[in-house]
Amino acid sequence: MLLALALQVVVTAGVSSNEVEKALAPKLPALIATYKDLHASPELSEKEEKTSAKLAVKLKSLGYTVTTNFGRYDDPKKPAYGVVAVLKNGNGPTLLVRADMDALPVTEETNLAFASKVRTKTVSGLETGVMHACGHDVHMTSLLGTAEMMVQLKDRWRGTLVLIAQPAEEVGSGAKSMLAAGLYEKFGKPTYAIGLHVDSESPAGLIATRPGFLLANVDTVEITMRGVGGHGAYPNLVKDPVVMASELVVALQTIVSREVPPGEAAVVTVGSIHGGTKSNVIPDEVKLQLTVRSYKEEVRKLLLAGIARIANGIATTNGVPSDRMPIVAISTTDNTPALYNNPELTERLMTLWRNELGESAVAVKEPRMGGEDFARYSLEDRSVPAVFFFVGGSDPKAVEAHLKEGKPLAQGHTARYAPVADVAIKRGVQATVVAATSLLAL
Repeated sequence: MLLALALQVVVTAGVSSNEVEKALAPKLPALIATYKDLHASPELSEKEEKTSAKLAVKLKSLGYTVTTNFGRYDDPKKPAYGVVAVLKNGNGPTLLVRADMDALPVTEETNLAFASKVRTKTVSGLETGVMHACGHDVHMTSLLGTAEMMVQLKDRWRGTLVLIAQPAEEVGSGAKSMLAAGLYEKFGKPTYAIGLHVDSESPAGLIATRPGFLLANVDTVEITMRGVGGHGAYPNLVKDPVVMASELVVALQTIVSREVPPGEAAVVTVGSIHGGTKSNVIPDEVKLQLTVRSYKEEVRKLLLAGIARIANGIATTNGVPSDRMPIVAISTTDNTPALYNNPELTERLMTLWRNELGESAVAVKEPRMGGEDFARYSLEDRSVPAVFFFVGGSDPKAVEAHLKEGKPLAQGHTARYAPVADVAIKRGVQATVVAATSLLAL
């Protein structure tokens, strides 16, 4: 009850969007130069050493107390590159603002003058380009712009601002590593948490979010269908895992269509299937990799139980010996919880943004089956009210052509993704500072 009352204060408190825009204007050229540098020098997940150092230097120069190399992965020998920057400005609430730093193993094809030419090898030895194909360069630049504005406007707010430059969002280990290292114990449990993501589906500058579930639980499942291999000419003498894997791909789709209650959202996708070496050799096993998406915990449990049951049922039906039953492994690392926006806080910020930026500048985002480890900052009991919002990053004409004529948009995670960065960064800073100074109002 007290939390609800605290969130329902006057939403116009804080610094106006016009004030932020005016103060930000002379700083935009330097921010865009930083954006281009970050875009041209991406680093993969859990390897953000140089990126984090750049951010730490800039944040220190603004007067923040900065902690580097923050985080703890499951492998204690693996270094973490999280950055925590704290600005204490009197008594008041604590606000956490997060941006992510890692890039993707994508070879860039944007033809931008500052396009990434970085090359690397994946853990499997595959040579690939590296690219900020998910907009994390926009997120980091917006964080730096917010940091500068909050210092300049510090006579207009009170409390503690905690800025997080987080590693390894793309592989789901980053937020977990920050919390495992004692983020809240060392820097204080925040009163609120906010984060943003550039959006390839929306016109540049549009803010989009929603109360409640916004993004999904993400589970990664690997299934090994084991059989008894042999000669392809004599299938009667084997237990064929290729046939069983084929049955499994189709049968898994009945979980969503026949077990999940209508109206509940769920996805079971088989994204990888590998087995065999030659046309006339039936292998001993076939491996499948699945991504499983849901919102509610009870639906998540239903999906995972159904996957194991169906895999075992197919093996049993095909006469597989008990010592060759499928191995169903649910990843304990490559997963994220559903992202749930605190309803009261979300409504408050959406009202604030509409008041400051205009009704047309804010939209309700439909729930998506993508995942985001920002969800972890709310904690399992959702005791930290949090809001995650999107900032449109695409050319408005391209979005209009996509909606009216079906012309494809360059999506995030693709080689041709190039957001309208200056507009997205400006709006990202504007929206964050307006929200932050309201939440930390005098």
